[in-house]
Amino acid sequence: MTQTAIAPLIDHTLLKADARREDIIKLAEEAKTYGFASVCVNPGFVSTVYEVLKDTPQVKVCTVIGFPLGANTPEVKAFETKDAIANGATEVDMVINISALKDGNDDYVAADIKAVVDAAKGKALTKVIIETCLLTEEEKVRACKLAVQAGADFVKTSTGFSTGGATKEDIALMRKTVGPDVGVKASGGVRSAEDALVMIEAGASRIGTSGGVAIAKGERSNSSY
Repeated sequence: MTQTAIAPLIDHTLLKADARREDIIKLAEEAKTYGFASVCVNPGFVSTVYEVLKDTPQVKVCTVIGFPLGANTPEVKAFETKDAIANGATEVDMVINISALKDGNDDYVAADIKAVVDAAKGKALTKVIIETCLLTEEEKVRACKLAVQAGADFVKTSTGFSTGGATKEDIALMRKTVGPDVGVKASGGVRSAEDALVMIEAGASRIGTSGGVAIAKGERSNSSY
């Protein structure tokens, strides 16, 4: 697979707290130039990205929900999802309630995911961030199964704001758990085409990275996400 073939799988991402509007506009313009799958930004920038991309429907507008801790209530996450969609988002990456998962409160985790899935239904894809670096293997499997049961479109490894990012082992486990019909997104630490290929070969169908341009050029990004 070439760098050109990888580009349509990339969610071109900028989630830093100090990102400025000019940075976000540049991000969206880069996505148009390189043909990335989406532009992923914090909710406050969704309308900005929508304006840049409204004549480029093949590049989706993606945002994050309950980010980065996942500790908001399901009701807040549902509202955040509806607001993001009203502003132009067509993909939402929500963080699960990690504490509830670790407490074995699967009913709460399922309801948490379903609140976002239901709010997005028919309007936006839902990706479920399970934050693999904080989970045991059993917890990763359980989180993926709950996401599938709730009707999510993707499971995703990481926020990029915790103790680690995507690994090929986690991607393989997630793909094995969700099967062939649910997407798997690798995020965090994918900085080169070689990194991306490792994740794709392990089962990833989407790559979240702030290094999309470097990857598309066959270079290595110095970005932490």
